[in-house]
Amino acid sequence: KAQPGTGIERCDLNTVSNGVNHHTDKFKEPERLVVRRGQPFCVTLVLKPGGAKFTPGVTSFTITVQTGPLPRQESDTEVSFALTDGSLDTDAWSVSAVPGPAEDTVLLTVCSSADASIGLYSLRLDQDTTQTNLGHFTLLFNPWCTRDKVKRNEYVLSQHGLIYRGTPKRIKALPWNFGQFEEGILDICLKILDDNPKFVSDADQDCSARRNPVYVTRVLSAMINSQDDHGVLTGNWGEITDGVHPGEWVGSGDILCKWAQYGPVCYGQCWVFAAIACTVSRALGIPCRVVTNFGSAHDTDANLLIEKIYDMDMSENLSNDSIWNFHVWVDSWMARRDLAPKYNGWQASDPTPQENSEGVFCCGPAPVKAIKEGDLTMKYDTPFIFAEVNADVVEKVQLPNGNVVEISSSTKRVGKCISTKSVGSNRRHDITHKYKYTEGSEDERRVYEKAQHRNKLQQRGLEPGLHLKIKLVEGMAVGSDFEIYALLTNNCMDARSCTFMLFARTVSYNGKQGDNCKHFQDFPLVCLSELRVPLKLEYQSYGPTLTADRLIQVSALTLGEESMDFCKAQKTIVLDEPDIDIQVIAPPTDKLTLVNPLPERLRKCSFTVEGVGLTGSQVEDVGPKEEAKACLKLSPSAAGSTVLLVNFDSSKLRNIKGFIDMDVEKEETEI
Repeated sequence: KAQPGTGIERCDLNTVSNGVNHHTDKFKEPERLVVRRGQPFCVTLVLKPGGAKFTPGVTSFTITVQTGPLPRQESDTEVSFALTDGSLDTDAWSVSAVPGPAEDTVLLTVCSSADASIGLYSLRLDQDTTQTNLGHFTLLFNPWCTRDKVKRNEYVLSQHGLIYRGTPKRIKALPWNFGQFEEGILDICLKILDDNPKFVSDADQDCSARRNPVYVTRVLSAMINSQDDHGVLTGNWGEITDGVHPGEWVGSGDILCKWAQYGPVCYGQCWVFAAIACTVSRALGIPCRVVTNFGSAHDTDANLLIEKIYDMDMSENLSNDSIWNFHVWVDSWMARRDLAPKYNGWQASDPTPQENSEGVFCCGPAPVKAIKEGDLTMKYDTPFIFAEVNADVVEKVQLPNGNVVEISSSTKRVGKCISTKSVGSNRRHDITHKYKYTEGSEDERRVYEKAQHRNKLQQRGLEPGLHLKIKLVEGMAVGSDFEIYALLTNNCMDARSCTFMLFARTVSYNGKQGDNCKHFQDFPLVCLSELRVPLKLEYQSYGPTLTADRLIQVSALTLGEESMDFCKAQKTIVLDEPDIDIQVIAPPTDKLTLVNPLPERLRKCSFTVEGVGLTGSQVEDVGPKEEAKACLKLSPSAAGSTVLLVNFDSSKLRNIKGFIDMDVEKEETEI
């Protein structure tokens, strides 16, 4: 309803025609406007009789859309955009208007941004000082808005599917009703997003992040299970005496409705978790398919190796690693703007709670392309899923004396007959080749060895490639000669040739640089090797340009000749300065002492004391390794505790500081 005093009598959201145009007409709530982002939708304004008329080119107004509990322009959860005279902009929110087909009507065409956050929006028209609420709409992801050739009818619109279980020799299809368009399901899917802990802790940031299907998929991976967050489904792989056995479920709708009403539902196993994830993803507009991996490895220690250790009667596996007869997860189709374009497309995610990821029981989305190529540094959880489809298996037996002996090994037991439903038919589609190269082939072994190598580096906190560090030593004191060195590491599986440069130069605290000494060398590095390159710093080289800050900046640079990769490391040395020996006794005697650490004579030497009156004392020139000494008589102005501050200055050694706590008595004290 329009607000009193406005020129709009009512607004028709045209839910039927918009639903057809946006492929949302299957949602069983005909009065609800559900549209997909980046695509125009039309609403009809019915004006009040006798009120102001709409005049193209003259009438102006602004549309405001809001989503989330705390809409903010800074987060793009509140957007205002003015009526445009030209064509709509599909890269941003925009609106155009023309006279409607009937008298006293105006046809508004609104287009959302192609990367707007999904969710429930309010729609408002602002004209002069009047605001008119036009209604609400739900905005979904839009796979029709891209040029990707994903099969949308199968992976977005289809409400029924098949989930594969069993063994590679005996694969059985389980029919499943995803039911993403059933009444109430879309609201439940939005509730899943609103119940996730990220929304609870920062609703503004979470709603803004919902523009990204990668973010939404990761949230769903965590929220489909109830392990951390009061999510949809509780897992149970033991004896079930209460709740519903996972094998009894035939569709997602009952589970989602029970969760919305009562909380976590009992019980689910992997295929049920995956089916729920598929339902919610399709409802929100993310193309999704259910995938079954036969001979699925569960690698608990992240070494890409399944170690099965038995006792002497082969009755007990003493390792936490395991191989499931089958395991089910989902693939979701999306762009990976956080990664290279080659990783766009199918992304594996797994809502079954197996291992922690960033402190939460979730997994993915990981690019299927990265899994196949063994690119384990790609987000998210790629090493874990790679192991599920491509880990090697080693079986061992523990002898009575405690020794462990290997009894068999295999490279072919894991990752078989990876299956999903075919597009447009009930046949099984084998997609093993999408996840891995042919088992036992040179490419498959190459990828596995590369992944093993990358995994070991990751566990040590290292990355593949050339790496450079600067190592410093103890005893780097002003006036001394010392040696620093650069450590160059080749973490690649092949040899590399590179040019290496090592520089050292004095600097001031404000970054001004002095002269430098350097080391230059071309050399080869064999694979998985380290090279230590020293650089000796002598006082006669750095001393002439050393400032009172006593800083030396060391820089190392390498350039790979084949790859043109640069590596740089830099450290700043703060040279140790000599100590001033301060003693307070009576009667007067030499009490300030400093040893000249430089291999040259100090001239214009002086001590300055502050803290109980101000006094200074000139000192004779001091030769190398000789002592500068002074005896100063203090005349304190007040008794009590104080701090005696001493500064030594000379032509070559500037501003050396020392201090001592002292108690001043009323009578004259000498130091």
